[in-house]
Amino acid sequence: MANEERTLIILKPDAVQRRFVGEILGRFERKGLKLIALRMTKLDRTLLERHYAEHREKPFYSSLLEFMAAGPVVLGVLEGNKAIEVARKMMGKTFAHQAEPGTIRGDLGVSSQFNLIHGSDSPESARKEISLFFTEREICAYSMPDGDWLLAE
Repeated sequence: MANEERTLIILKPDAVQRRFVGEILGRFERKGLKLIALRMTKLDRTLLERHYAEHREKPFYSSLLEFMAAGPVVLGVLEGNKAIEVARKMMGKTFAHQAEPGTIRGDLGVSSQFNLIHGSDSPESARKEISLFFTEREICAYSMPDGDWLLAE
């Protein structure tokens, strides 16, 4: 389908340690996005530096790397109709106090610094980020029996 796309999500250490992994993944699945790759890991500094390279000169860069390396994260790839836009809308605004109720950050977030989840912001960044964390072999393409309902325009 023309609007079907993929996006990377990272459930950050605060989401894992606050036991929100199932809640967050369930929200995406209930929405109709398909989980096609999933892994729990602890990210090393080199990989984090590559992922957050665009923020290198920003004042929060060092603390961001420290936070993301502080505990395990859950990496996932979602696929679906306008997956990037849908996932970002479901995540809510970056800072919990600005995020709308009903969004992941609006319902579960309590901090501006620790914001639970990362999602790709464009098709280009999604391709780059997915390839940084997953090989093609780790991505499981499959069809869902309700796919015609979920992908219709």
